[in-house]
Amino acid sequence: MTHAGNAVVTPDRDDAPTQGALGDVTVSTDNARAAAEDSLEDYAFRYVPRTFRRWSAASVGATALGSIAFLADFSIGASIGIDHGTPNAALGILFASVIIVMVGVPVAYYAARYNLDLDLIARGSGFGYYGSMITTVIFAGFTCIFFALEGAIMAQGLQVATELPLWLGYLISTVVVIPIVIYGMRALERLQFWTTPLWLALALLPLLWILVSDPDSVRAFTSFTGNSDGSISFGAVVSSAAVCFALTPQLAEQIDYLRAMPPRTPSNARSWWTSFVFSGPGWVIFSGTKQVIGVFLAVYLLVKVEPNLGHHATEPVKQFVGMYQALIPNWLAIVLAVVLIVVAQVKINVTNAYSGSLAWSNVFTRVAKHYPGRTIFVLFNLVIAYVLMMLDVFTLISFVLSLYANVVMAWLVTIASDIAINKWVLHISPRFPEFRRGMLYDWNPVGLVSVGLASILSLLAFGGLLGDAVKPFSVLIAIGVAIVATPVTALATRGRYYLRRRSDGIDSPLFDDDGNPSGERLRCHVTGYTFERPDMLASAERGPRGEVQYVSSLALTLDDSDRYVLPPEVTGPRHWAMTRGKGR
Repeated sequence: MTHAGNAVVTPDRDDAPTQGALGDVTVSTDNARAAAEDSLEDYAFRYVPRTFRRWSAASVGATALGSIAFLADFSIGASIGIDHGTPNAALGILFASVIIVMVGVPVAYYAARYNLDLDLIARGSGFGYYGSMITTVIFAGFTCIFFALEGAIMAQGLQVATELPLWLGYLISTVVVIPIVIYGMRALERLQFWTTPLWLALALLPLLWILVSDPDSVRAFTSFTGNSDGSISFGAVVSSAAVCFALTPQLAEQIDYLRAMPPRTPSNARSWWTSFVFSGPGWVIFSGTKQVIGVFLAVYLLVKVEPNLGHHATEPVKQFVGMYQALIPNWLAIVLAVVLIVVAQVKINVTNAYSGSLAWSNVFTRVAKHYPGRTIFVLFNLVIAYVLMMLDVFTLISFVLSLYANVVMAWLVTIASDIAINKWVLHISPRFPEFRRGMLYDWNPVGLVSVGLASILSLLAFGGLLGDAVKPFSVLIAIGVAIVATPVTALATRGRYYLRRRSDGIDSPLFDDDGNPSGERLRCHVTGYTFERPDMLASAERGPRGEVQYVSSLALTLDDSDRYVLPPEVTGPRHWAMTRGKGR
């Protein structure tokens, strides 16, 4: 019996040695079995089967929304508000939010509809089997950076409450998430469900009281000019938005929950779409609101509490302590602020550590053809985050996020463009986001050219090498180049590098009557286990009587030979038409 996250699955298996377990592939076969049996595998490099997806759409949506309790939003809003004033900051937040929703809709839909994480989607959306590792490393870096920012905020709270040294606070904020993260989706779902009401009460009730009881604070907020001259300028709006764009990879963390959505059927369509909208692309509505609140709290501190606080007003610890102190005794204000910060930090950092470990394990497994277990990558991710905390990344939050946003938007806009334009408008990219080894080319120039070109040009602009007038608009360059380069490269290559094969060699349909990935189960002759139809291919190795055998994508990922991989097919420029099927 194996425990795959929340679901307890009893895989069917042959007790006798399978053909794939003989000879020189014994080690690879054992490795594939170990990964299939590992309770921490969490479908890091394959389709999430129906047997795992036992939650309702509403439950998945509520769990996903619980992960957006992070406090970095308040810091980001406060930082851009102090630099550019409330009007520019608010417009920048709105501008970034609209773009993020536009990018998020196609990507999140594919995750929820086809039950794949962002790496698997990227494989069949312009990057190829190995090419998507580039995007996965970018995302893994995001989880480390934001874990460090949230961990630093928690350490600041512990220091205020107990005078604990920051380095020890960093360590505590790092190790506290380990017991939760190693148990995967079940532990995360329970944590998010039980802590969300507490977080909302601590964060919003005092704020609402101040808004009602102190109208002057609202007027001070709306008229706050920060370090600007008070005028609204497009450059300041874009500069504000650039910092917010660095949050876009949060979409990938939302996807790590959305991929567990149940099949969409006529009976659950309304709840399915509602959960998808609010927990998928709609996460930015809550994020943008928190950023605006961050501006308000910074202004409140600077105008009503401590005018000489300067950029320390961007620290959520000081923001919430100052807000609570206006309502309750100092000692209780500190206690409640620390409780809020610890709850919020744990809620988001279990997601950062979980998603980061999936990303690192995905990359390592494809390169090394070996799966050492996800726990190792949890620890690896946390070590990197701790080092960033010790380097005091929090004090450089605006610069780090502005720089990172250029690469982030190049990556995510490329994937979104391939889905929205190449798949649905031009019909060059295969409609179903293929992810299985053997079906894809290793590298696809569509995604690689787009991300590379958009990243290089935007970073040159960010560094001032394209002129001072262009520098504030570096992120827009990344977005614009990615939107154009993705379809242009696909047209130039005639879509020939998307699919290595038209057919996976299996006669049964890939989708059910409702357009969901099929729940039919087939036996993998390498591991002896059964896997669901979207996770399987025909094996190049025939059975003892010449019959067709099936091999799982997991076994193919961990196999260091090509003995099970079907030969490539000669594909014309319109091979994508063969893959559209019912996957709508």
